[in-house]
Amino acid sequence: MLNTNSFRYAFRGLADLFRTQPNARFHLAASVAVVLAGFWFDISRLEWIAVAFCIALVLALEAVNTAIEYLTDLVSPDYHPLAGKAKDVAAGAVLVAAIGSAAVGVLVFLPKLYAILVILG
Repeated sequence: MLNTNSFRYAFRGLADLFRTQPNARFHLAASVAVVLAGFWFDISRLEWIAVAFCIALVLALEAVNTAIEYLTDLVSPDYHPLAGKAKDVAAGAVLVAAIGSAAVGVLVFLPKLYAILVILG
């Protein structure tokens, strides 16, 4: 049987993420824009799979990054070089996912945008 408290805690964590982290809100807004563009351009099922995976990956890594920051601040309230490295590596993981997601976005949407511009031009 499912433990409904687990879902409640998970949603509470997501609420905290989007309430406190500007980058998470940016990624969420970008995700909404990409989903709307996906409907507008009528992307294929495989393109939806790629887009949905990228959205989930970036948002999940943003959450993991925030969790690492919280935990690092708890165990190392004073500056420590290793604490800084942990935070930097976690932020780097989000950056890698965001760059990869942007590349997927270019591969999915640029040909469709180009086709529209050719028709209009």
